[in-house]
Amino acid sequence: MTTFHAVVFVDHQQAQVLQFDAEHVRTEKIKAHTHHTKQHGSQVRSEHEFFDHVCDALHGVAEVLVTGPRTGLADFRHHVDKHRPQTARLIVAYETVDHPSDRQLVALARQYFLRHDRMAGTPVPT
Repeated sequence: MTTFHAVVFVDHQQAQVLQFDAEHVRTEKIKAHTHHTKQHGSQVRSEHEFFDHVCDALHGVAEVLVTGPRTGLADFRHHVDKHRPQTARLIVAYETVDHPSDRQLVALARQYFLRHDRMAGTPVPT
């Protein structure tokens, strides 16, 4: 399925990537894996790997809305801006939300992209 838009819910433990078009929604869930080692920085490495997996799941999507709790969004945004500039260009906005359902996420994203596409003069795909 080729999609034009995606919405991501990300916190420090998991992420949901919902790619959608006018008729279909494809969901991918990504869980953070912690490496319990005494090595300095292992928690940071685990978080970077998790955020990289989320970025990889966005391959091929034209526009992305990222949602989540404030600290999760801030850490993800920092990682993307610093380490994944190609993904940063796809992200059109960050929205703070508190654990919505998949349907609520897609509805939020559809409303956002409808406004965003109209303001940018971008034709909405059918």
